[in-house]
Amino acid sequence: MGATETHRAIEAVWKIESARVIAGLTRIVRDVGVAEELAQDALVAALEKWPEDGIPENPGAWLMGTAKHRAIDYLRRGTLIDRKHEDLGREMAEREMQVPDLAAAMDDDIGDDMLRLVFISCRAVLSTDARVALTLRLLGGLTTDEIARAFLVTETTMAQRIVRAKKTLSDAKVPFEVPRGEEFKGRLTSVLQVVYLIFNEGYSATAGDDWMRPALCEEALRLGRILAELVPDEPEVHGLVALMEIQASRSKARTNSQGEPILLLDQDRSRWDRLLIHRGFAALDRAERLSARRGSYTVQAAIAACHARAAVADETNWSRIAELYSELSDIEPSPIIELNRAVALSMAEGPAAGLALVDSLKNDPVLKTYHLLPSVRGDLLKKLGRKQEARAEFERAASITRNVRERALLLERANSCAE
Repeated sequence: MGATETHRAIEAVWKIESARVIAGLTRIVRDVGVAEELAQDALVAALEKWPEDGIPENPGAWLMGTAKHRAIDYLRRGTLIDRKHEDLGREMAEREMQVPDLAAAMDDDIGDDMLRLVFISCRAVLSTDARVALTLRLLGGLTTDEIARAFLVTETTMAQRIVRAKKTLSDAKVPFEVPRGEEFKGRLTSVLQVVYLIFNEGYSATAGDDWMRPALCEEALRLGRILAELVPDEPEVHGLVALMEIQASRSKARTNSQGEPILLLDQDRSRWDRLLIHRGFAALDRAERLSARRGSYTVQAAIAACHARAAVADETNWSRIAELYSELSDIEPSPIIELNRAVALSMAEGPAAGLALVDSLKNDPVLKTYHLLPSVRGDLLKKLGRKQEARAEFERAASITRNVRERALLLERANSCAE
């Protein structure tokens, strides 16, 4: 294997194993920033040795073993620096006796360590942006540059954001543990929100030149699947995984060869990924079996499943989708959910019914800069034959969106109203 192939293999192994290594190290050194630095040392060692010696039979174990030695050296150095001269000999002996226990501890249940790392990355002491960035860095295996490009900021800005997040956790002396009881439920909500935000940014980019960022969808799905294994009895975890699996199944059909958006009703459904759909159905079934009362992600997954079950757009059960949006609104009241319900109502009962609900939302401050409000209103007005009003709405939506592809689509729809 040539040097280029070896480096690609190292990158692939690192993406798979880095979170496990960082999680194991964090439990030992109790500082996520230090743990990441030690893990990076192990990666550097791999980059130096593997091109010469070949890729080990178990590369993950090699990285973990190397990282383990780095952690032991780090703790020994810390002990030497802090130790008083008069008890140097005694404490050195005690530390040497502890090292074998430390090595054994690195081999404890990795699943527990991963779960702890998930909850550390999503602590309330961090802003939402910081939680997303840190989760992608520690658990997603993305480089700082990759995260920066995904969220359209400079690498320096993203690096500072991540450094501040790690320092905040260190200064707060966040315990490396999984919370219990009500605290667990509250923190799990934050964890799921972060994964959901990552997926949504990949599925419909808020800004930039691309309609989608598939790498972010893939990372969110990977994190969701890991979480589903770590907390298998939590229904909303499976609900979120179901939602992401089904939504991701449409990815290949959502753009044309030039990267231009194709709306849901116009997509070639033969291009939807049936394997992802079946995985999504299985996760949805698991979520619903775990709890008689569906949560927000599970209901959203049920809505996505309605679309997935329709072989063609005309077979979509819009009445059922409208009912599910009502259920979702009861769980999580939001004008955005009501806007989605308006779309479903318009498909089930006609554009006038949808427009009545949309018009009731026009003055909601939450939707003031939400480009999909005028976009939906423009679509309904066009269907009702009110083309000049529709054109004005599409142009307004185009002026609000920050996504280049979406702006072009909206302007195209505005121009179609003049025909």
